[in-house]
Order: sequence, then structure tokens, then C-alpha cells
Amino acid sequence: MKKETLLVLVLAVLFGPCFGRAQTNPKTENFGLSLSGYVKTDLIYDSRQTVNIREGHFLLFPKGESLDPDGRDINAKSNFNMLSIQTRLVGKITGPQALGAKTSGLVEAEFFGHSDEDINGFRLRHAYVKLNWQKTELLVGQFWHAMFIADCFPDVISFNTGAPFQPFSRNPQVRLTHQFEKFSLVATAMTQRDFVSSGPEGASSTYLRNAVLPELNLKCEYVWKNRRNGHELLCGIGVDYLKLVPRLSTNSGYKADESISNGAGMAYAKYTMPGWTFKCEGIYGQNLYHLTMLGGYAVHEVMDANRDDVDYTPLKNYSLWGEVHTNGEKFQAGFFAGYSKNLGSKETVDGEIYSRGFTIDSLYRIAPRALYNSGKLRLAAEIEWTVAAYGAPDNKGVVMDVKHILNCRLLGAVYYFF
Repeated sequence: MKKETLLVLVLAVLFGPCFGRAQTNPKTENFGLSLSGYVKTDLIYDSRQTVNIREGHFLLFPKGESLDPDGRDINAKSNFNMLSIQTRLVGKITGPQALGAKTSGLVEAEFFGHSDEDINGFRLRHAYVKLNWQKTELLVGQFWHAMFIADCFPDVISFNTGAPFQPFSRNPQVRLTHQFEKFSLVATAMTQRDFVSSGPEGASSTYLRNAVLPELNLKCEYVWKNRRNGHELLCGIGVDYLKLVPRLSTNSGYKADESISNGAGMAYAKYTMPGWTFKCEGIYGQNLYHLTMLGGYAVHEVMDANRDDVDYTPLKNYSLWGEVHTNGEKFQAGFFAGYSKNLGSKETVDGEIYSRGFTIDSLYRIAPRALYNSGKLRLAAEIEWTVAAYGAPDNKGVVMDVKHILNCRLLGAVYYFF
């Protein structure tokens, strides 16, 4: 009985404002909580086995060949699944001014889980508070990584949202934005939670935490609007800095003092007109593992064999993607294309490798799609052709003698928005 009473109280606190928003003064605007979200089910067919997340729901790229004693490819086997784990809840919060700024907040969660073992688990996506002054905005909480451009990302049906060709990560952060007429400058400091770097202990946020310095990003953005004809241009550039401390002690028991620093850059643009939208982005960087992209780092050399002191080298890659889609209210069609290239390392690789897709020279994907809206209901379909060029890396991580492996994904989705 006590548990039931506690549950009722929790629900009342969480959802009570949805049914009657609090108002501090009849002459002021309403403040409170509003809920929205959607129910979504995906139907997924893959022509072969893939590297993925959550039982194939989040597709990255096809698996390479795995030959049996008869020379047959074990991974050349199709796969089918249906999942509703994208179903999402969003709570938007508004409140009175504080520190001379307009205040707001957001909490967003879904049933995607934190790992494959936790699939169907209720997990946090976004949770932040915003303070908005006349030309300055401060965001504190968990939100998209600064290299995921919320106003310019692929509107594909697949939950991968264009990964691994574009950054995909959500991070605890402090983000400061200042507006200069048509330009804005955005500075962000981030840590890691669900999307983390790789290292000697596997994927973990430990390596960034032990570096003490948060990941830093600086971005400049330009927006032009012609309200008369409905045309709009958005473009921007940004740089990113990440430092990791892969371990605190060596395999020989000595204290380790090694670290690795990595940099990345990006440029993006979106042009919108009444009937069409065009988008593109380019990313070049080192150690982009935590952004759900190709890359990482590796041991360059052993500096002292007795102590097991090592030096690290980052693995570089670049990625390009572009998209075009119509803007109809009922029917929309779109086309996405992406390409990613492994550039290896400036120095030789002579030890452990902490990377995604180390044996892949390049990836490309093309994905046409169509969707139809009827009231709150959306029906969508998409085809993803993803090709990975697998081969043998040389001593600098450059992949040679490649063989192209294709996966064709057929995706159907049903949404119901509320």
C-alpha cells in the first residue's frame, strides 16, 4: 500500500503540471511543464550481418568477411527485426525569469537502453536548463555534442541519423552562445557519459575524466533569412580539442604519465527554400571514436620495455555527407549520401589499437527515403546501401588491398506523435 501511495505521489509531481499549468500572476504568462513525444516502431531487413547497436537498430556498417573452412562467408546472412525502442517522451519546462534572463528547461528520454543488455531500458537523452538574455544564451546539462549541429543534420528515417558519416553523441556540457547580428559564437566544454572514448579498459569515460580538462569546442555560425520569399541560409565552422589519459599505471606496475591530445574541425551549410532543403557537412579529425565515427588511437612505440612506458598516436579520418529533401506537409522525399575515409596515422603503429573500423579503408552510403503524414500518423520507408572497403592496415594504419562489402537495409517505420 505504501508503494502504491508513493507511486501516485511521483506521478502527480511529474505529470500534474500537464493537466493544469501553474501561474504565479494572472498578468504574466503561464509557466509549467508540457509533454510531447512519439510512439515509433521500425521494421528492419539487412542483406548481411552488420556492425550495429541495440540488436541491429542503430546501423553503422556491414561486417567484413569471416570465412569458414570451405571458404564461405559466415557473415553473408540476412537479418530481420522489429523494434519500438525509439518511443520517446519530452518534457518542456518554462518558468519565471532568473538573473535577468528568461529560463527554460527540457527533459527527454526514450526506451533505447544504455547497452544491448539494457535494451528496452528507459534512458536519459537530454536534460538541460537554459538562461536567455537579449543576445546571450547559457545552456547547462546534457545535450547534443557541439559537433552535432541540431539545425543541420540528416533527416534520415534510420535512427543512426547519418552516423558514422556525421558526429552522433550527447554529452553533459556547459554551452555559451552570443549573437552578433547575423553571426553567433558558441563555446562549449563537455564531458562524456553514454558516448565515450576507447582505451585499455574498453569504452569508458575514465580517460577523459582523468585528463581533468573537458573536451573543448568553439564554433562560429552565420544565418541569413529572406522573409519575403522564404529562403534561408545557415552555415558554420568549428574546431574541437580532446585530451585523454588512457591509463594510470603500466603493465609493469609503474605510474603512467602518458596522455594523447586530438583535434578536429568541421564546416557545414544548409539552404532552405519553400519547396526544398539542401544540407552538407565535412569533418576532419583525429580519434573520433566517441562521436560514433571511424577512428581512434593506437600505441606508437614502447619507450621503456622494463617499465612499459608507451607513446600514443591518433588515427585520422575525414567524412563528407550531403542531403536534399522536399518540404511538403503531407508527403516528403529525400536523398542522403555519405563518404568516410581512413587516413591512418602520421606515425607508425606498434602496439594496442583502440579504434573503430581499423581494417576499413573507406565507407560510403546512399539512402533514398519517402514519408507520408496524415494527422498525427507518419508512415516512412528508406533504403540504405552501405559499402565498407575492408583490407589489411600497414604499419601506419593505412588500409591496403581492399575488398568492398555491401549491406542493403530496407527500413519501414510507423510514428504516432503526441
